[in-house]
Amino acid sequence: MKLPQLTGSILIGLSGLGLLSACSSADQQATATSTDSTKVTNAAAISTAEPEAERSPVDTAKYNELITKLANGDTTGKWPVKNQPYPLAGAILPFKRIVVYYGNLHSKKMGALGEYAPKEMWSRLNAEVKRWEKADPATPVQAGVHYIAAVASGTPGRDGKYINRMGNNQIDSVMKIAKMHDAIVFLDLQVALSNIKDELPRIEKYLALPNVHLGIDPEFSMKDGARPGTRIGTYDAADINYCAAYLADLVKKNDLPPKVFTIHRFTRKMVTNYKNIKLRPEVQIVMHMDGWGEPELKKGTYRHFIESEPVQFTGFKLFYKNDLKKAPNRLMTPEELLKLRPAPIYIQYQ
Repeated sequence: MKLPQLTGSILIGLSGLGLLSACSSADQQATATSTDSTKVTNAAAISTAEPEAERSPVDTAKYNELITKLANGDTTGKWPVKNQPYPLAGAILPFKRIVVYYGNLHSKKMGALGEYAPKEMWSRLNAEVKRWEKADPATPVQAGVHYIAAVASGTPGRDGKYINRMGNNQIDSVMKIAKMHDAIVFLDLQVALSNIKDELPRIEKYLALPNVHLGIDPEFSMKDGARPGTRIGTYDAADINYCAAYLADLVKKNDLPPKVFTIHRFTRKMVTNYKNIKLRPEVQIVMHMDGWGEPELKKGTYRHFIESEPVQFTGFKLFYKNDLKKAPNRLMTPEELLKLRPAPIYIQYQ
């Protein structure tokens, strides 16, 4: 199912291409064969955090230096974002660049995370990590897996919400896959006709772990009741602030390092009232450019909807298949992305 194409120098993202039929029996069977051996029964036992008292406080001078470097000589005054709070001890950004594979274990069409068996997936992701380390030797890379834990569906389901929620056994599998290379985990929510307040508690036990972070996808937040895939959804600053406050409470209660919080975006209406988004020491917000197409279109989307509406940090998605749909399209390189203003500090491969 395709959404209408946008015109001009902006591109459509459709990060959900293939998601609406994500849970077909054929894909489930294929996934079960390759991932059953990775399942664990207690996700909380996978990772432990050092207590706050033992984590080194943030070097504020270094922080200022790094966010200025990411601004890449911006002269508009928008970057780096002014008056942002320094993060709590243990913050990942901007001290490391996060490079992740995205997907769902139920479908090979939703991204590299579900397309390949864990060992092959890690071979491929580690190759991308090395490319980034070579392109920017001064910035260490933190590898991660970005898992769609709630998938927008083309059918209403039992509760009529057009949402497929992944079971704990699937998330536990992802946790163990991440542990293979000391990676962090993002759990992504496509709420469809549900809402973020109802869906966050379903993954709270995972978000209370130190190595688990959050992603939300406005494309599939269907506040008008439309079926996912028929139009592009939206989140307001109020929704983003709710999520950030939720994460901040978990950080405080569980003595955790800051959470990284990614928001997908490739149109203006996907995120409304961005100036009202509140920044917190416990949460690091990444506005993530989620559009696909040729390099100039991707750069145009980044410029219009990420660079021009600054929040805190920025991300950029690369599609192994969709970015190459029209010859002679190609995948953008780390060297090219490092020239963007600001330079993205979170990179996602689908």
